[in-house]
Amino acid sequence: MADDVIDADELDPGFKYEISKQPGGENLKLCFQCGTCSGTCPVRAINDKYNPRRIIRMALLGMRKEVLCSDFIWLCSTCYACHERCPQNVRIPELMFAIRNIALREGNIHPVYKGYVDALDGHGRLLEVGEFENEKRVKYGLPPIAEEKERVRKIFHHTRIKDRTDGKLKGGEACATEGSK
Repeated sequence: MADDVIDADELDPGFKYEISKQPGGENLKLCFQCGTCSGTCPVRAINDKYNPRRIIRMALLGMRKEVLCSDFIWLCSTCYACHERCPQNVRIPELMFAIRNIALREGNIHPVYKGYVDALDGHGRLLEVGEFENEKRVKYGLPPIAEEKERVRKIFHHTRIKDRTDGKLKGGEACATEGSK
């Protein structure tokens, strides 16, 4: 029960404003906690750790560390079911991207996303398109797909995402001691 107690001294009252300044986070403060998002979410139906309403409430309260260090911010499947039903147009999938972006800037990245970055670095896309796939495309009158590694690597250089996922940039120390929630 002691884990359920919120220590007001550990809250960050500016966290909701920081999120609101991020692309996708602009409508965070419109949420009135109706629960439509959680009731609609297919991920929530199979994993009760993912609860969009709870994530939003924690963000509004200023529970920065608990939000940014949690695994559940990475679970949104971006199906947009919640977005279509939200009476306040909070745009929850975009909100989750905004929160993830803050977590990433602070060095907190879920291991599955490191795999995505490695795939993009290796092939310029998430899935490798090889000779077999390109032969099928040509057969159906589609142009072959070439790898665009250099273009992606320029983006990686500019954003330093590869450095972050490879642990070359410091950050995430606050989460390292507590682990994921």
